[in-house]
Amino acid sequence: MKAPENCPNCGADVPRGARACPECGADEHTGWSEEAETPGNLGIPDESFNYEEYVKREFGGEAAPDEKRRRFWRMVGFIVLLCIALPLGYWFITGLLAGNSR
Repeated sequence: MKAPENCPNCGADVPRGARACPECGADEHTGWSEEAETPGNLGIPDESFNYEEYVKREFGGEAAPDEKRRRFWRMVGFIVLLCIALPLGYWFITGLLAGNSR
């Protein structure tokens, strides 16, 4: 069976001659042909899915606020800069001292 131009399963563009959808993996056995078997419930949330409510219900709290994430990555960046700057500074200072001792 020839691949459709657009995947009937997810709507993505399917390249000519493709054997499966590059986005969802549908092929003639799982979604392109009339005989394809489709599972009843894939467990994919619908459009009204509320992630914050899900996290609260499943984990008993709220999702990590963006500020906490930003603070964490700022700290990681600062530590990485220190790990680069300290050895370079040491190398630079010892080079200056070695140059002045002549």
